Amino acid sequence: MKNQIAAAFISLAILGSSCSNNKDRPDAYGSFEATEITVSSLANGKIMLFNLEEGQLLDSNQLVGYVDTTDLHLKKLQGMEQKNATGSRKEDLLSQIAVQEQNRENILVEKNRVIKLLKDGAATQKQLDDINSSLSMIDRQIAAIKSQFNGIDDQIGSTEQQIAQVRESIKNAQIVNPVRGTVLTKFAENNEVTTFGKPLYKIADLRQMLLRIYVSGAQLPHIKIGDKVEVRYDKDEKTNSKMEGVISWISQTAEFTPKTIQTKEERVNLVYAVKVRVTNDGSLKIGMPGEIKLITN
Repeated sequence: MKNQIAAAFISLAILGSSCSNNKDRPDAYGSFEATEITVSSLANGKIMLFNLEEGQLLDSNQLVGYVDTTDLHLKKLQGMEQKNATGSRKEDLLSQIAVQEQNRENILVEKNRVIKLLKDGAATQKQLDDINSSLSMIDRQIAAIKSQFNGIDDQIGSTEQQIAQVRESIKNAQIVNPVRGTVLTKFAENNEVTTFGKPLYKIADLRQMLLRIYVSGAQLPHIKIGDKVEVRYDKDEKTNSKMEGVISWISQTAEFTPKTIQTKEERVNLVYAVKVRVTNDGSLKIGMPGEIKLITN
């Protein structure tokens, strides 16, 4: 009789433990990830400075290096000299116009004198006609000189555009970190030659992490974007650490469960990918396994 009572107590204990385990069983599994950005070179040439290391925390817009810009600076100086030379041609034309304007003033004075003499019969009509012809010639010369300004202005404008392009290339030779984050991988070193579009390093903001999990079609109606969930990850061999997460994305299409999901039964089912956003206190790493427990109201 005692043995039967003991057996009954053991059975109840096992049953209670089983119910407790099922109640605390995770609703979905996955792994942690972050939005990774690959920073590439925007210039061609030798890397003169590349001041970062893997694991280093960088601020956004922080200058971390630059590519050699010697040729670009020489092109900029050449363009500025060309612009100055073209501008000096404009000054020469202005001087020529000033001379012609002075000649015109002198001829106008002579014209007025001849007109008075013509009234008194002391000058001829031919003298007046010659003066008018000279004035017309000067006007044509001034117009011809002024017509050259448009060509010079076009040349100056074209040179200014070339200088602006070189300045932009010099700016692109600076390696500026785009976002605040931690350097994950470094692909280049000082004194290496890089080219446009060649990856230099990979960075990610690890303050906010994403746990990508997979839920079944039966679970899908019970979750929505913005829902809070309990996120768990391994603290040690027997216990888990817990934190709060928020569902930030739910896939609209089903897919086969990844092989990393634990049971064979789950791996053959169609599931939906879900992303849970969590605040990282420094414990979470990219690729670390995690799980969630849905919070029921």
